[in-house]
Amino acid sequence: MNVNGKKAVIFGGTSGIGLATTKQLKELGADVIAISRNPEKGTDIPDSVTLKKCDVLNRDHVQTVLEECAPYDILISAATGGARAVGPFLEMDMDGYQGSFDKLWGYANVIRYGTNFLSNDGAIVLVSGTPARKTKPGQVAIGSVGGAVETLVRAVAPEIAPKRINILAPGTIDTPMVAFKGAQRDTYYTKATADNIIPRAGTPEEAAQGILFLIQNDFVTGTTVDVDGGWLLS
Repeated sequence: MNVNGKKAVIFGGTSGIGLATTKQLKELGADVIAISRNPEKGTDIPDSVTLKKCDVLNRDHVQTVLEECAPYDILISAATGGARAVGPFLEMDMDGYQGSFDKLWGYANVIRYGTNFLSNDGAIVLVSGTPARKTKPGQVAIGSVGGAVETLVRAVAPEIAPKRINILAPGTIDTPMVAFKGAQRDTYYTKATADNIIPRAGTPEEAAQGILFLIQNDFVTGTTVDVDGGWLLS
């Protein structure tokens, strides 16, 4: 796909990986609509990007916003849906574990109500995570949700063909989701990536390049691309 002149809708497109994707698509000539729960909090967003507000867990709102954006060629969701539980499963608050699946429900809403407005040669990309296939201690909830997202995509891909759907699975990426600042932030990422083959956090821009590959390569569907610094091999 040549994205120049194409219309892209990006849920979670005002922060982190989503924002980096917004910028890269814009630089390549796409018409970009960035959607988030709080678009007014977004910073460094190109002026020519259209902003919309939406909670991906509100089905009616998702459907309404997608109808307003239609038609489009690219549909991306990097929206987390909310907080995710961490820690040992046998000590976990089960409401927190259940709430972690808001990410799955948000993605399901975007696919369910967004695919019909996608062009026949269009592409959908969701953002999962490496814990779906190699879960580190404390990541049971994150890994469970990621595994469900990846299974959903593999099951949906044959149904929507010739439209395509794929997943980006980032490893540890330095994004605003981590609230630490300064030296504390550096220490967190150093520890989190110490065992990786590439022992550093990835950048949102590096992750976004994986999303661009999944959009532009017309021979890829129902699959997962890892941008993880070697997490799976460490």
